[in-house]
Amino acid sequence: MKRTLYTDEHLMFRDAFRRFVEKEITPHHAQWEHDGIVPRSVWRKAGELGFLCFEAPEELGGIGESDYRYHAIIAEELSYTGATGIGFGLHSSIVLPYILLFGTREQQQRWTPRMVTGELIGAIAMTEPAAGSDLAGIRTTAVRDGDHYIVNGQKTFITNGINSDLVVTVVKTDPAQRHKGISLLMIERGMEGFTRGRNLEKIGLKAQDTAELFFDNVRVPVANLLGEEGKGFYYLMQRLPQERLDIAVAAVAASEAALDMTVRYCKERTAFGQPIGSFQNSRFKLAEMKTEIEIARVFVDRCIEVLNAGELTAEEAAMAKWWTTDLQKRVMDECLQLHGGYGYMLEYPIAKFYLDARVQAIYGGTNEIMKEVIGRGMGL
Repeated sequence: MKRTLYTDEHLMFRDAFRRFVEKEITPHHAQWEHDGIVPRSVWRKAGELGFLCFEAPEELGGIGESDYRYHAIIAEELSYTGATGIGFGLHSSIVLPYILLFGTREQQQRWTPRMVTGELIGAIAMTEPAAGSDLAGIRTTAVRDGDHYIVNGQKTFITNGINSDLVVTVVKTDPAQRHKGISLLMIERGMEGFTRGRNLEKIGLKAQDTAELFFDNVRVPVANLLGEEGKGFYYLMQRLPQERLDIAVAAVAASEAALDMTVRYCKERTAFGQPIGSFQNSRFKLAEMKTEIEIARVFVDRCIEVLNAGELTAEEAAMAKWWTTDLQKRVMDECLQLHGGYGYMLEYPIAKFYLDARVQAIYGGTNEIMKEVIGRGMGL
């Protein structure tokens, strides 16, 4: 089915970003997976070419382009190539909007221009060792002390955790409250008492720097409070639908790429004197995946249109996130199976796609939580 989501301008942007990926990312990604981190120089190159934070207004260094389709293109192109170490989407599609929507003019001027250039790398720190999907259960505290907050606590599983310079940090400014006690503080690299733990070793997303963060009496200026004190949970809920759509966009694109490589393999690989794709079981499996991916593509494209119109609901985003990531897991499993023993070898891309897919159903809110969101939206 022909996609009608993108205009000629979007396609030109896709071509430019695809060339960037082919030149600056694909040839080096295997080494970055070995190193466990992407070099900061790639961020600066992306910034120079206008691939970061294009939503920022011109006076802050961006181009003022709020069309989500550009974010989707970047997510798709990185997913097509398996470039899962690049945290551009988190930086531009998730972190920057918090600053633009809830930050003061001074905060926007202080951080946004350097995020656009890639000089500052953004991250968001929600999850803690004892609090994941239940954000009201976080224990990181921020106690007011004059013109500062004193922050103590720990975060884990933080994407861009090692490279990040600016972290949207979820804290409790009123520990006696649950949701109403949550605030957002911008914690910056170099603040005394702010340290990073291990670059966590994962089964997939090997090039992505996922880290622990520690806060030991970190003095954070009150000027770094994002929005109003006690409104943090409201801000998070407002932004989570776009984050979950980001995940769904990547899930569908990765599924498409996995299916394409598997169809090629099934045409080339022979058994019993004929291509394995000619066997009924193979044809049926490929046909099923093709159909389900096409259904997912249509729904996600529609969600993108609705998001652009400012009408995407939390329930719709949850539907997109859980269904596409569950589909992604099934597709990767079936595609690996059709590769046979070679699918288990990391020299074949399908093995990496399989490993990288598993976390998709976990971060951004587990798929079980997504079903809770949908169910509650039904009045249940």
